[in-house]
Amino acid sequence: MLNTIIWDMDGTVLNTLYDLKTSMNYTLEMFNLKSHTIEEYRHAFGNGVRYAFEEVVDNDTPAELIDKMLPVFKEHYDKHCMDKTRPYEGIIDVMMTLKNRGYKQAIVSNKIDSAVQELYEKFFKECVDVVVGEKDGVRRKPAPDMVDEALKELDSSKDMAIYIGDSEVDLATARNSNLTCISVLWGFRDKDFLVESGATEFADSPNDILKIIDRL
Repeated sequence: MLNTIIWDMDGTVLNTLYDLKTSMNYTLEMFNLKSHTIEEYRHAFGNGVRYAFEEVVDNDTPAELIDKMLPVFKEHYDKHCMDKTRPYEGIIDVMMTLKNRGYKQAIVSNKIDSAVQELYEKFFKECVDVVVGEKDGVRRKPAPDMVDEALKELDSSKDMAIYIGDSEVDLATARNSNLTCISVLWGFRDKDFLVESGATEFADSPNDILKIIDRL
């Protein structure tokens, strides 16, 4: 019987794209590199900040330069991660409904852990029990490490958990963790792309999540 929900953060419970774009472009401009649009970043994020930079810079950009860019991004994003970031409409209500039904909940994110913790304190402290961000000793998604850590902290198990995300990275994370995945359609990827990535359960709105969970 399901009693645990593992949520992705960016594109699933939080619309973070505008603040990510601002910090990415700030960093690129600091290094005299070309800035990019919201749509370009929409497809770049999901696998961590380094991957996002690798996706938008020229192919011949040295890895050493990206190494220098990461702390610049982190410092800027830590200060500005809540400028425009907000939960998607209706998502907090769904989380509170699940909490009131007795579900344990965690958020796992490839976002830098300091930002994950700050966003948790701001938006999710009342309804989510555990959050895990990118940090030393825990492999980023799609490795199952973050899910494993969350389940351990929740004192739950994989046979009682379900995963909810918006990207191919989340689908792979769920597969690697032996969890069923609900793919939300308001995030960073479109339905056709998710179908190609193996998605089978879709939520058009946050309330659809409750219907799917009741059915599973």
